Amino acid sequence: MSQRTPDPHDPGGVRLQKVLAAAGVASRRASEDLIAAGRVTVDGRKVTEQGLRVDPETAVIHVDGLRVSVASGRTYLALNKPPGVLSAMSDPEGRRTLADLLPDREERLFHVGRLDADTEGLILLTNDGELAHRLAHPSYGVRKTYLAEVQGRPARDLSKRLTEGVELEDGPVKADGFRVVGQAADRVMVEVVLHEGRKHVVRRLLAEVGLPVLRLVRTRIGPVVLGDLRPGRYRELGRVEVGRLYADVGL
Repeated sequence: MSQRTPDPHDPGGVRLQKVLAAAGVASRRASEDLIAAGRVTVDGRKVTEQGLRVDPETAVIHVDGLRVSVASGRTYLALNKPPGVLSAMSDPEGRRTLADLLPDREERLFHVGRLDADTEGLILLTNDGELAHRLAHPSYGVRKTYLAEVQGRPARDLSKRLTEGVELEDGPVKADGFRVVGQAADRVMVEVVLHEGRKHVVRRLLAEVGLPVLRLVRTRIGPVVLGDLRPGRYRELGRVEVGRLYADVGL
């Protein structure tokens, strides 16, 4: 016997079209059209009737297959970490941290993964603990893209070697992708894609194949790209970006 899908209706909740409008999906009228067209699900159940009331703090709502963050107070940020800043929200030694780049934020934020102090680029911050945990855990396979300036010249078969796996002192690591994007004199710019986050793994991986890293920048985490975000600045993630992050980790 198949298990019956729970009824998402909450008599004490908020009308679904109002919840969608508050989440920035569409106006209330346009949200009603989305519901009528069968493009909205609540807790796994397609909703087509108007006036359904839900609890925004507990309801899992998808629009066109992408989850919508509707719980109050949820924050999702992309930040461009400059070199010399610790991937932490505080430091007992008084060194500069991510919190110093967010002086106007009062939320308690988690940073997704880490970048060593000398590495620059994209880092995500959120107070959505479950999403942060899954994004950082290698078992969910969220890909992270890095741009590295290296010394030396990559061997012709390097892409194949990296994607097949290289043995490091703490075990093998496989790149999900590798390509040369530019070169000048004895310096080369390469792009590396990985889904794991062992300490200094990109630097150690490239050093192992004879390409010491001179500069390293993370440019992408899953669907979120660094783009032209200036060092030390941050931006709010868009609804679609958040929905795709949820999808990447199965939420």
